[in-house]
Amino acid sequence: MWWTRKRSTSREAAEAAAEAAAEAEEEAEAKAEAESLATMSKHRNAYILMGIGGGALAAFGLAAISGIFAPVFFALVLTICVHPLRIWLEKRGVPRGIATGSVITAVTLLLLTFGYAVIVAFGQFTELLPQFAPQIAAFGQDVADWLTSLGINSAEISAAASSFDPATLIGFLGGIVGGLTGWITILVIIFTMLLLMAMDAGFIPTLFRQLYPARPLVVGSLVAYGHNVRRYMVVTTVLGLAQGFVNWIALVILQVPGAFIWGLLAFICSFIPNVGYFLAIIPPIIFGGLVGGWPTVIAVIVVYGLINAVIQSIIQPRVVGKAVSLSQTITFFSVLFWAVVIGPIGAILAIPLTLLVRLLLVDTNPQMSWIRPMIGELDETKAIMAQFDAEAKAARKARKAAGKAAAGRTGGGGGVEGTPEPATGAPAGAATGTTT
Repeated sequence: MWWTRKRSTSREAAEAAAEAAAEAEEEAEAKAEAESLATMSKHRNAYILMGIGGGALAAFGLAAISGIFAPVFFALVLTICVHPLRIWLEKRGVPRGIATGSVITAVTLLLLTFGYAVIVAFGQFTELLPQFAPQIAAFGQDVADWLTSLGINSAEISAAASSFDPATLIGFLGGIVGGLTGWITILVIIFTMLLLMAMDAGFIPTLFRQLYPARPLVVGSLVAYGHNVRRYMVVTTVLGLAQGFVNWIALVILQVPGAFIWGLLAFICSFIPNVGYFLAIIPPIIFGGLVGGWPTVIAVIVVYGLINAVIQSIIQPRVVGKAVSLSQTITFFSVLFWAVVIGPIGAILAIPLTLLVRLLLVDTNPQMSWIRPMIGELDETKAIMAQFDAEAKAARKARKAAGKAAAGRTGGGGGVEGTPEPATGAPAGAATGTTT
């Protein structure tokens, strides 16, 4: 009917107008993006300097509030690590409030267990150090004499060696542990943030679903960040416990004093990439050398080297996988950088902090995808390298085969050297007849 045709015509016109408006909007966005890229290309150096200045200002700001930022971020990492427990409980019908309480209880028990272990280790250390104070002082004097024999004749070295008293370490460590005001403040911040973050975490899945249609890249990057941090921290914790336990048993067998202390130190240092191994091995080497001499020192080095090679160099990379797509250079620099900015806990949280910076600057910015291979995502790079290696290997084989063929043509002929080959199709005995 005529009114049906009129209605369909108006609907088609509306759809055409909507399509035209959408195309115009896309063209406007593309034009604005092109203009912004052109502007950035004109002032690239200025933007780079502004970025460096902003990064330096942010680093100084974090250093100024490190007393607050470090425990808050530590609470965030703990919340991320225990979030699957909440999901598991809620899927089985546990009320959200009980799930939140279970998460807080689990984290609190973990922290209390670790704190108790630290207190026990500190008590053992305060008892152990006075027993070996004379040997440690003598060792310091031997090091000073050795430096003097190498030509480093300094009165300051001799004075430091003669005035060194290992008992002063007890007072120093006691002052650190005895700063109850600072520790209580940190613990209050951690537990308060854990409580608040655990309650807010119940809304995270719904918030992600709500935000995904508008910002899919941001939601995907946040989910990937949580997964990567959780995988890295949980795997490092489990492997660190195994590493510390094995080191403890090995040091007990080797009769190194303070085996439990050094096993706990190995567990803590397992969270510090590249540097933690060297920090963990120095004390057992010293105390092993004091009681057993060089054989014990060599045994400690061998045991620690084997355990570190198996756990941190073989098992951990395969289990963690792509959770930490950072190059070795960036990983080492991040340990040093965050240790300077927010203190010793920065070295332990260096990987999660660096992944957070990567989330803000790279993962949520489509224009920065080109930098991913440069900071550690090397899957495509490794495939290209394998292809180049295969092509180079094939080229070497081809050159080798061509060289053999050329050598066969110049030195061949099957008779006296330098005798010309018979013409194609000539009788087999023709060449023999000419040579005779």
